Amino acid sequence: MPSPNIRPEPMTAPATSSRRLRFERLPLRRIILISLSIAIVYGVVAGSAATLRMGTFTAADWRSLVINGIARGSVYALIAIGYTLVYGILFMINFAHGEVFMSGAYTAFFVAVAFGRSGYLNAHPLVSIGAILIVSMVTSTLVAVILERVAYRPLRGAPRLVPLITAIGASFFLQYTFRGLYGAQARAYPTINVLQGTWTIFGVEILRTQVIVVVSAVLLWIALFTFVAKTRTGRSMRAVGEDREIAALMGINVDRTIVATFAIGGALAGAAGILYVFLFNQVIFTMGFFPGIKAFTAAVLGGIGSVTGAAMGGLLLGVLEAVGPNLFLTGAGVPSPNQLQPVVAFGILVLVLIFLPGGFLGAPEEKRA
Repeated sequence: MPSPNIRPEPMTAPATSSRRLRFERLPLRRIILISLSIAIVYGVVAGSAATLRMGTFTAADWRSLVINGIARGSVYALIAIGYTLVYGILFMINFAHGEVFMSGAYTAFFVAVAFGRSGYLNAHPLVSIGAILIVSMVTSTLVAVILERVAYRPLRGAPRLVPLITAIGASFFLQYTFRGLYGAQARAYPTINVLQGTWTIFGVEILRTQVIVVVSAVLLWIALFTFVAKTRTGRSMRAVGEDREIAALMGINVDRTIVATFAIGGALAGAAGILYVFLFNQVIFTMGFFPGIKAFTAAVLGGIGSVTGAAMGGLLLGVLEAVGPNLFLTGAGVPSPNQLQPVVAFGILVLVLIFLPGGFLGAPEEKRA
């Protein structure tokens, strides 16, 4: 009797699983990350060494770039704190926060123009600047509170992707609403004579606007930290950030606390808008996009959810953005490296998300989830 044809048995499930497990254990991701790290470090070191050998920039030039970066980073830090306050309470990224920043500075422009035409701006500069600052902060606060009430509160129990998409839509809505209200052209703020010129501090000449921006930002940070640590509303914000349900059981009005968080973030964004105008002297309806994304980068860099981390991340990002292109790219022969400042900012965002997704001072992932 002829023997039946013997066919090879198919690979069993345990064998397939074992082979797949061995493949998954290969440190491919780690190898890629290490290779990328080596390439980045080599590029930064080689570019920096080549730039320093060229001697294109003097010590005074580097000092000026660092000071400019600190001033710019102070603005990023104030905006980033708004991102991190909202994330600490609702665990969502408010991508419309850049437009909150824009709304205050753009609205206050018309107050500044009225003061400038009447001569009151330079006759009484302190009162005028105070009024402009208040208008900007009040406008941004109102926009932030309305945004929370209309766009975010109805979605509070929805999956995280839904508020994220809503925030992006709200960003475009606010942007083009103010375009319709105020026009599409860029507008220059009137000159404030008292802010022109330089001050000599420890033998270094620094623009007055840069000094005022940094000092104002530091005062606002101190005021915020004191408010969060010492006041009842600040303690409520921390409690709601820890556990919303338990905070409600303890008698904390969660809705009121969330509104207060948006209001504080909006007020800081409005103040940041005026400080931004001191540095760049113009407003346009799209002015909130790039500072908003860079501030988000700063918040991620410092640790999203950490107020101190947001402030540190803003300063670090501002300095890297001001110094980095000239230091890393000039020696490599890249023309106009200052035009690549956004590349540095967004490159830092990508690298932080890859290598340090929790940021420098952020909570571990399991605590933030």
